Amino acid sequence: MKNYTITKNNKILSFGLIAFGVVGIAYGFATDPTRTWASLLQSNFFLLAIALCGLFFYTFQFAAEAGWAAGILRVPLAMAQFLPHACVALLLIFIFGHHDLYHWTHAELYDKNSPHFDEILYGKKAFLNIPFFVIRLILYGIIWAGSAVLLRKYALEEDRVGGTENYWKTSKLSHVFLVLFAITSSTGAWDILMSVDAHWFSTLFGWYIFSGLFVTGLTVMGILTIYLKRNGYFPKVNENHIHDIGKYMFAFSIFWTYLWFSQFMLIWYANLPEEVAYYALRQEPELRPIFILNFVINFTIPFLVLMSRDSKRKENTVLVAGALMIIGHWLDVWLIVMPGIMGTHAHIGIIEIGATCFFAGLFLYVFFNSMSKTAVVPENHPMIEESYHFYL
Repeated sequence: MKNYTITKNNKILSFGLIAFGVVGIAYGFATDPTRTWASLLQSNFFLLAIALCGLFFYTFQFAAEAGWAAGILRVPLAMAQFLPHACVALLLIFIFGHHDLYHWTHAELYDKNSPHFDEILYGKKAFLNIPFFVIRLILYGIIWAGSAVLLRKYALEEDRVGGTENYWKTSKLSHVFLVLFAITSSTGAWDILMSVDAHWFSTLFGWYIFSGLFVTGLTVMGILTIYLKRNGYFPKVNENHIHDIGKYMFAFSIFWTYLWFSQFMLIWYANLPEEVAYYALRQEPELRPIFILNFVINFTIPFLVLMSRDSKRKENTVLVAGALMIIGHWLDVWLIVMPGIMGTHAHIGIIEIGATCFFAGLFLYVFFNSMSKTAVVPENHPMIEESYHFYL
């Protein structure tokens, strides 16, 4: 199968988003550096999570020896190639913006003679300290980005030589990655997002972030698959494949809703001061409309639109529902990050949109560039014929 040809429209879209993002970020640093760092953290994590979902989806297909998705596996693999860029950006954001982003990085909080001494953070200093935090970020980058690069190497080698040797190499690495992912997806969520509100904790948080990460990544994967199909690159991808992607989108939207409600209901009902403060802030009048909108979009859109079998088999329905779901989960990450840093002054404007456009443009450029350097369909995959004849 031929490689993807990067079109002029792809380049215009990618570079246009990056250029708009640079303008928004520059404006942000000139007017409100703290808000800009917060927007960069939120936007970078949002796109990093989408890329990480691509890697997760790719690896569990090999671990499960699933054949239905063999024909579209280059889409999540290309999504995962954004991970090296996202992990480097995340490290740089922390190094240069940690005092604006993470309250626990201020040294006076750990000085018992300081009026700013914080007993709660003092008890967490063995885990929440800058050197150990940087080490963890580097480890995440090595595991996530390293796996993405190595798996792509195996895919290219499979295209070149055929056989099953690289398939089984990929399968073995996929099993190892999934174990590491089970650990790092939760610890990464604690580090990158939950420590923004360092006094607060939730035992459901790792699962909650995973559910949002996975449904957003699946949605992006579905949209990109349909885009490539409509441009003639997936002639054997049919409504059955789209149906399966739609089922994943629907199922994990309901899973996200279950975790959202479980976390909110238990904390709000118990009304413990050290736990309820997180939601009390996000229930302030300035933030409550977005809090409610987040739930409405991320639950009602997939529930009402994607519930039926027919809707999940229609490309236009999946595209429209998917676009709204991406916006909804962007709001979800925004609600986690921005109020924790900006309080009730958090709002959405050119800085937040610009930061997201910058990373989205970079993501799309990396995706299309990766697709252009590998066969769109891995014809030497041992289960490719099963994928061609997949039927639901």
